[in-house]
Amino acid sequence: MKNLQKWGGVAALYEALAYIIGIIGFLAVVNVSEISDPLQKVTAIIENQGLLSLLILIVYVVWGMSLVVLTLALHEHLRGQSSATARTATAFGLIWSMLVIASGMVYNVGMETATSLYSQNPEQATTVWLAIESIFNGLGGGVEVVGGIWVTLLSVAALRNGALPRAFNLFGFVVGVAGLITVVPALGEIGGMVFGLTQIVWFAWLGITLLRQPKSTVQDVPSPAFG
Repeated sequence: MKNLQKWGGVAALYEALAYIIGIIGFLAVVNVSEISDPLQKVTAIIENQGLLSLLILIVYVVWGMSLVVLTLALHEHLRGQSSATARTATAFGLIWSMLVIASGMVYNVGMETATSLYSQNPEQATTVWLAIESIFNGLGGGVEVVGGIWVTLLSVAALRNGALPRAFNLFGFVVGVAGLITVVPALGEIGGMVFGLTQIVWFAWLGITLLRQPKSTVQDVPSPAFG
């Protein structure tokens, strides 16, 4: 699709905007993550269910759908048909998008389940929500290793063929490492914070680059035998 790069740029800008909406929404407007008591957390979630559902839709479900468009646009832009690294990055990008979409759907459906149980048995609703929250965090709400791998592989592929600015690719390694270290429990919180903040810059930079850079500017650098 000749317009795929343009839509990829739009998708990247949406990713950055969604991160900002998520930070404001989940931290400044309705911050249930800081509530340590499980029963109080479920109560707060039910009280803010409408707003939380909207935030999850924007930051997870639609975000993941946009990531599919961006991943395919980058596959084309980085000449994935001739680069094993780019093809591998595409696979991880699609996996990440599906995990994020699934985690958002689990969260919203889980809220409905907890809400229906809460009026009859608050303790049971709390137990159910603890299980749902664990699944949500495992899929895409906590560890960012899949996203870190995706960004790192994209940076490697783009450095090899010159399809994206060198400074952007080097910055991508910083973003990727931040995502990768979230798999370490002791570094998970700081890694997730750095990953989220740097991803805002990374996605915005990528979106502007894709919208401004003609496809013809990609250098025809021969791909290495295994790259």
